[in-house]
Amino acid sequence: MHLLLIILLFLESQFCVQSSDSNSSADDNLATNGLPFPWSKLRLPNYIVPVHYHLLIHPNLTTLKFSGSVKIEIDVKNNTNWVVLHSKNLKIFTATVLDEHEAHLSDKVLSVLEYPAHEQIAIFSPKILTSGERYFLYLEFGAPLSDGFYGFYKSTYRTKAGETRVLASTHFEPTSARMALPCFDEPIFKANYTVRIRRGPSHIALSNMPLEQTVEIGNGLFEDQFEVSVKMSSYLLAFIVCDFRSVSGMTATGINISIYAVPEKWHQTHYALEAALRLLEFYEQYFNILYPLPKMDLIAIPDFQSGAMENWGLTTYRETSLLYDPEISSASDKLWVTLVIGHELAHQWFGNLVTMEWWNDIWLNEGFARYMEFVSLEAVYPELKVEDHFLDTCFGAIGRDSLNSSRPISSLAENPTQIKEMFDTVSYDKGACILHMLRNFLTNEGFQSGIIRYLRRFRYSNARNEDLWDSLIKTCSEEDFTAGEYCYSSTQATKNAYRFAGEHIDLKKMMYTWTLQKGIPMVTVRRQGRKLYVGQERFLKIVLPNDPSWNSLQEGYLWHIPLAYKTSHSEHEMKHVLTTKSDVLTLDEEVDWVKLNTDMNGYYIVHYDEEGWNALTELLRVNHTALSFKDRASLIHNAFQLVTAGRLSLYRALDLIGYLKSETHNVPLLQGLGYLQSFYKLIEKRNIADVTHNLKTYILQYFRNVIDKQTWGDDGTVSDRRLREEVLSLACDFNYPPCLEKAKQLYDSWVESNGTISLPTDVSETVYMVGAQDDSGWAYLLEKYVVSMCETEKSKFLSALASSKDSKKLSRLLQLGMGGTVIKTQNLPSLIYMVARNPVGHFLAWDFVKIHWNELVEKFPLGSFGIRNIIVGTVTQFSSTEELREVEDFFKSITEQVSQLRVIQVATENVEKNIMWLARNLETMRTWLQQRLN
Repeated sequence: MHLLLIILLFLESQFCVQSSDSNSSADDNLATNGLPFPWSKLRLPNYIVPVHYHLLIHPNLTTLKFSGSVKIEIDVKNNTNWVVLHSKNLKIFTATVLDEHEAHLSDKVLSVLEYPAHEQIAIFSPKILTSGERYFLYLEFGAPLSDGFYGFYKSTYRTKAGETRVLASTHFEPTSARMALPCFDEPIFKANYTVRIRRGPSHIALSNMPLEQTVEIGNGLFEDQFEVSVKMSSYLLAFIVCDFRSVSGMTATGINISIYAVPEKWHQTHYALEAALRLLEFYEQYFNILYPLPKMDLIAIPDFQSGAMENWGLTTYRETSLLYDPEISSASDKLWVTLVIGHELAHQWFGNLVTMEWWNDIWLNEGFARYMEFVSLEAVYPELKVEDHFLDTCFGAIGRDSLNSSRPISSLAENPTQIKEMFDTVSYDKGACILHMLRNFLTNEGFQSGIIRYLRRFRYSNARNEDLWDSLIKTCSEEDFTAGEYCYSSTQATKNAYRFAGEHIDLKKMMYTWTLQKGIPMVTVRRQGRKLYVGQERFLKIVLPNDPSWNSLQEGYLWHIPLAYKTSHSEHEMKHVLTTKSDVLTLDEEVDWVKLNTDMNGYYIVHYDEEGWNALTELLRVNHTALSFKDRASLIHNAFQLVTAGRLSLYRALDLIGYLKSETHNVPLLQGLGYLQSFYKLIEKRNIADVTHNLKTYILQYFRNVIDKQTWGDDGTVSDRRLREEVLSLACDFNYPPCLEKAKQLYDSWVESNGTISLPTDVSETVYMVGAQDDSGWAYLLEKYVVSMCETEKSKFLSALASSKDSKKLSRLLQLGMGGTVIKTQNLPSLIYMVARNPVGHFLAWDFVKIHWNELVEKFPLGSFGIRNIIVGTVTQFSSTEELREVEDFFKSITEQVSQLRVIQVATENVEKNIMWLARNLETMRTWLQQRLN
């Protein structure tokens, strides 16, 4: 989608005004002073382009206000009297236009019109700005440091001595640079930045580039002057004033990497430094493009809403996403920190070096960074077994994408709320999964060489969805095309065709079917002798096949699906691209079984006929290792997804996981156990006592060997440790006596030592949860939460506190979260979700959200991660028609606020899915359990 629209120009009285809509009434968009605002569109006009920002910023950490000035060199494309740019919540004190010699164009004070609805200001120049001439726009401005998590905001931390200290930090993505300085706040307006920051002697200042010099300017103030930045989008600008300490190292190519944190958490920065050094060196080699800045800072901000932010040369993180304490952090915590660092460093190329033209293609940033997390960790940290985690990423994407409320990867987004909502599972996880599918299709070498071409072609520039597909295939000769596996033919006969397993495929056309339409395909498979009959349709979890709306929801959906499959008689996978609704494949010989979507490399669900499911169920029972752990996990996932959609009986799926007693790999084991646990939680919240009791009994009986063989230490591989963490948490949650006894013993020893002994890190959260179930244990954990200097430990304490079965304690936690002092505001969304997950806190959390909705929206803007997590975390716990009606009524009552939010539809569809699951499967589950337990 093209960013900039063609703009009609017209003269109005004695000056030029440019409008995007010549028919619009002047009354449609009046500035705050009542005068007509000269621009009517959300996006800025393209006739003024910023070239270089000279920014001076001075945050006062005592008054909690900041002031600044910016001189913007601008390139004028068309004659005009008006400069329109972004500004939000800023007080503009002075505005001046200067000529190329920096002389004032006018002696008069220039008027500044403000149009808050579009977060824009307009400056009128008495003299026409002439096309092709160079000008400077100079503005002085100020504002309070923001109270939230966007713009230039204040953050605080407490020292061990109890002193509260203040710092100021930025977070601009996607549309909040305009809260810190007047600017052209759209990704296509790339410019250079020269930053100066004023601060007191006890603080340091950081920005994207290295410090050039520090000047003492009197009154106890210093001015830090930074090197000129590379050309970049406004959302990547960053600056911080704080009193942090750092640890530093140098890469093989001379890049200085530093990790910054609160002084008393400095000892938690060392792992991040090691990871950042190794991962940055990997990316330089993989992308074959050197990191273009002299330094890379990673800083842990005490108040941070999302996981991290990729500001070029100054990446910012939640403390839990960067800091690692080997005495406290578990194997899962280590994996998380490494993944997040891998993600943000990947962005230095995908997003920073090459930026999407507009937010509709944010997946080009986020999908790639999410996928490169896995590519980089697999290469640099193979012991972390990141491939186990990647399957969960794609399973999560399918969960969202199989609802009708999903959206295409590349979607329309205009206003800031819509843009914020683009940072979701579809952009991140589905984006990563289709890239994984593409990499397997192109081969690793073809994929890598293609993205290097893409990065080189668009570096320091902007790209669109189609630019990626154009870059992925190189042009080659007919001979190369005949022999090669990943190039375009240069002859007309096979132009735009990709050679794949003897077939000619139009790669761009293929990938458009994955990025420009929503949803996920279901491939149906029926085997008859050597013939394999395959078909495709859109997979939906809620609509019944005989529903009148079924056909309309299926209409027009067609994917180009790279199929890969194995059979009982083939050592190598077979490949084919399904581009039609149905096709027939011929096998080389008769086979006992066929497994499609080898290793879950393709982004689709597979549904076999009865004979196919029987054959695979039997294979798992007699020889499950004939399939890879990824194939076993994806079979379990597909089966239970099909159950939810009403396409497969629950009996069939439960029979399929009957082999799990023999399973030794954690991924399929946790996949099967996870479904049983989710059914238990759903039924438990409905107070269906007999099924709840029987399902708990069955799980504890069936998985007893797995539970009993778990140790309560930190030994074993990452896979062993992840399994231990999940299994022991489940066993104690189900009140399994040996688990409770061991956890209580560990908890009591820990309390007796006043928290000085180290608990095994992988089971510490489970131990705390058991300890939190009585009054004294809960009170002790809250005390420990307040004084802990490790955010990872605090998150485990908070999870334990939220597991209490005392509703008064849960209410107190929610109030502390709303207060923002004892429990930081950044943790409120996850706290609400933790309470809602607890059967006792189920309705408590929902009532809390309804009562405090307006306050929550003040803390977390509409469309933000925070508000989306709050909505999904509370609403999707429901499973009755009465609860659905209540949810719908509440959101109807605030329609004006939430009408644009896609997440409302996502949340209500999840409730409908829960209702439908119970209606279809509750009796089957009851009968199946009675048969097994009798």
